[in-house]
Amino acid sequence: MRSFVTNGFHADLNETYYVGEKAKSNKDLVNLVETTREALDLAIAQVKPGLAFRQIGDIIEKHANKHGVSIVKAYCGHGVNSLFHCLPNVPHYAKNKAVGYCKPGVCFTIEPMLNLGTYKAITWPDDWTSTTADGKPSAQFEHTLLVTEDGVEVLTARTKRSPGGPVERIA
Repeated sequence: MRSFVTNGFHADLNETYYVGEKAKSNKDLVNLVETTREALDLAIAQVKPGLAFRQIGDIIEKHANKHGVSIVKAYCGHGVNSLFHCLPNVPHYAKNKAVGYCKPGVCFTIEPMLNLGTYKAITWPDDWTSTTADGKPSAQFEHTLLVTEDGVEVLTARTKRSPGGPVERIA
C-alpha cells in the first residue's frame, strides 16, 4: 500500500504483484489476483453521480462469487480528506448499509481485498499488519477516485510516464 499527503489531503493506492515464476503459474493465485483487479475495474466503471456507495459492494461481491473467492469485510474504501480514512465508508460486500451517494467533487477509494479462504481477518500485535484468519492468500487493489459531473476520474491511475510502466495482467 502507498499512502501520500498532497496539499493536506490523505490518499492511498494499492496493487498486488506476483513474486516469482511459481506464483504466475499457480492457477488459484492467478484467479485470486486477476479477480480482485477485475472487481475494482468493474466497480470503478459504475461510478458516476447518483451511484449509492452501498452498490459498489454488490458489484464486487457478484464478481468475487462468480470466481469462488471471499471478501474481507473488516476493511472498506474511504473518503479522501484532511483526515486519514474518513467518510464515506465504501464496503466491498453486498447488502451493506453504507450511506450516501456519489456526487461531483466527492473523492474516495475503492479497495477490494479478496481471499482464497475465509473472509475473516486478524490483526497482528503491531496493530497494523492484517492477515486472513486461516492464513490463505489475499489480494488487494485500490484506487483513489474523483466523481466528476458525468463519471469518474481515477486519480491514482498509471500513465505512460508512471514508474514501472503498464500493469502486467496474466490471463
